[in-house]
Amino acid sequence: MITGPYARLRALVDRLSRRQKQAVAVATDTVALPFALWCAFALRLGEMNPEITRFWPAFVVAALLCIPVFGRLGLYRQVVRFIGNDAFFTVVQGVTIIAVVVAAVAYLIPLTGFPRSVPIIFWMLLLAYVAGTRFAVRSLFAWGAVRSQDQQRVLIFGAGERGVMLVRAARQTGRFEIAAFVDESPALQGRFIDGVFVYPPERLGDLLRERSIAQVLVPISTADDAAASQRRSDILLALEPYGVRVRWVPEMEELLSGTDPFVALRDVELKDLLGRDAVEPLPHLLAGSVSRQTVLVTGAGGSIGAELCRQIVNSEPQLLVMLDQSEYGLYAAHKEVLEIIRSRELPVAVVTVLGSVANRRLIERTCRAHGVQTLFHAAAYKHVGLVERNVIEGVRNNTFGTLYAAQAAIAAHVDNFILISTDKAVRTTSVMGATKRLAEMVLQALQETTKDTRFSMVRFGNVLGSSGSVVPLFQQQIEQGGPVTVTHRDVTRYFMTIPEAAQLVLQAASMARGGDVFLLDMGKPVRILDLAERMIRLKGYTVRSEANPDGDIAIEFTGLQPGEKLYEELLMGEAASGTDHRKIMRAEENYLPWSELSGALRALEDACEEHDLEAIKRFMDALVEGADIAEQLMDISHPADVRPLRPA
Repeated sequence: MITGPYARLRALVDRLSRRQKQAVAVATDTVALPFALWCAFALRLGEMNPEITRFWPAFVVAALLCIPVFGRLGLYRQVVRFIGNDAFFTVVQGVTIIAVVVAAVAYLIPLTGFPRSVPIIFWMLLLAYVAGTRFAVRSLFAWGAVRSQDQQRVLIFGAGERGVMLVRAARQTGRFEIAAFVDESPALQGRFIDGVFVYPPERLGDLLRERSIAQVLVPISTADDAAASQRRSDILLALEPYGVRVRWVPEMEELLSGTDPFVALRDVELKDLLGRDAVEPLPHLLAGSVSRQTVLVTGAGGSIGAELCRQIVNSEPQLLVMLDQSEYGLYAAHKEVLEIIRSRELPVAVVTVLGSVANRRLIERTCRAHGVQTLFHAAAYKHVGLVERNVIEGVRNNTFGTLYAAQAAIAAHVDNFILISTDKAVRTTSVMGATKRLAEMVLQALQETTKDTRFSMVRFGNVLGSSGSVVPLFQQQIEQGGPVTVTHRDVTRYFMTIPEAAQLVLQAASMARGGDVFLLDMGKPVRILDLAERMIRLKGYTVRSEANPDGDIAIEFTGLQPGEKLYEELLMGEAASGTDHRKIMRAEENYLPWSELSGALRALEDACEEHDLEAIKRFMDALVEGADIAEQLMDISHPADVRPLRPA
C-alpha cells in the first residue's frame, strides 16, 4: 500500500472531475508551449536572457495554436493513466503542426533576424515536454497503483499488442497481478515482453499449478465471424482440462478508449463452447421478404420476436408493426427498435399493438389498417413444463392462436405468413410440441384454400438466451456454488444463437412457395451433462463426483420432466431437400386436408371449452403423427387438477 505525499496527491487527482483534469492539462500546455519556444531561443543564442521582444507574434501563435491542434487530435480526450504508446504518434503529429506554423509565421510576416534553427529546437523541446509529461504521469500512476487485498494473479493467453496493453492497464489499475504470458508463436516464446516472460502452451499446466493462477485472460476478437469463433473454440479446448476461469478481453477500441478495460471482461458463453460455423447471410434472401414492405411480427416482445424486429428494421421495411400481449415485453422491444432506427437514421416507421393472437378480429383489423404484406408469427407458449400444466391455454394460444392469425391473414390478403416452429413438434411427447405441430398442420391445410397468402413454417431447436433456456439456469447455479441440476445423464439438445436463428428465418421466408416446412441446420446436438461440466470448469471450478469427492460443484440428476424427451429431432421422415441456403432445408411431411382437419379442430375447441383433458389427449394423439403425450394430462388452471409438483 502506497502512503505519504504520493498517496495524498493521487487521492487529490482522483477527486478531480474529467473536465477539471482536462482544464489542468489545457492550462499547463498554454503556459508551457511559449516557455518551450523561449528555451529554443536561449539554446540557439546561447544566452540565459535572450532578446526576443521583436519575435512576439511567434509566441502568441504558439500559445493560441496548441489547444485547438491538440484538441482536434484528441489528446485531451485521453485518460493519461491509461494512455497508450500509440498516443506518441498523435503527439508527434501535433507538435509538428505547431512548429511548422510558428516557422511559417516567422518567415511570412517576416520576423527579421528569426533564427532558422529555432523551429527545429522548438519542435524537439515541445515533443519532449508534451510526450514526456504524459508518459511520466502514466508511469507514476502505474508505479504507485494501490494493490487491493484481494488482488488476483492472472495469466494472459496471447502476447500480442492487446496482451501488452492489458499488462499496462493491470499495472495502472492494480486490479490484477500478471504472472506470465502464454503464446503459440515460437518467435515470442522465451522472451520478456514489457517485463513479463512468454511461455509456450506446453507449460500451461505447470504455470497454473505453480503460480496459483486465478484466471486466464484471453485478448481475442469476440466477433461472430467464423474465424474468430473457431479460434475461441480452439483456445477453450486447450484451457478446459485445467479447471481455470477463462475470460475474454474487450475489443481493441475499448482498450484504447481510456476506460478501465477490466470492467468489460466477458465470461465464456455457450456460443463460445459450441464453436458454430457462422454463415454470412445471403443479402437478397435476407431482405427479400421485408425490404420496403409492411411487416407484422406477433410475439414481438419475446426473445425470437424481438430479434426478428431488430433484424427486420435493418433491412428497411416501409412499416414494422409489433404485436404482443405482454406490455413490458412490447415496451422493451419497441425501445430497442427505435434506438436502432435512430442510431442508423433509418427511414422506417414503427407501430405497436397490444393484444393476443387469439383475438382474430384484432389481427385482421391490424392487417387491414396497415396493409400488412408479410406476417411473422412468433407468438407462442414455449416452456414445456408450463404448457404441460396449463394444457387448455397452451392449445388455445399455440394452435388456435395460429389458426385465427392465419384466417385473419387470408381475410386481409396478407402475402406471406411465416410460423416460427420448434423441433419439439417432431414425434412429440409433450403438449407444447403437439400444439406446435398442429399449428404447422393448420397452415399446411389452409394453403389448399387460398392462393393469395403463402404459408410457411420454420422449424428449429433451442436458442441461446431465450425464455426457459437451460444456460442462464446453469450460470446462476454455478455462481451460487451449485448444485447444477441436469434432468438426465444422456439428454441432448440442439442449440443456436438467437441472431442466427432470426437471420435464417428471414432468409427462409424469401424462399417460400406455399405450405413449406423449412428446417434449420442446427449442427451437432449437445449433451447437456457435457455442457454443464464444461461451464463449471471454465468458471474455474471443479466437478464434484464419486471420482472427485473434493470438487467444488456437484451435478444432480432430477429426472425427465413430464413431456421431455432425451433427444429432439427436426424431421419426421427422410424427405428433405436443399435450398438456395446451405443451412436451410425444405421438408415434405404429411398433413390432413382442410376438409378433415377443420372438423377435428372444432371438436378440439369444444373439448377445450368443456375442459375435457382426456378428449384433448385423444384428439392430439390421433391428429399429430408420432405424438405420444402423457397419459395423465394436468391443467393447474382448473382447481380439480391442482396437486403438488415434483421439485426440479
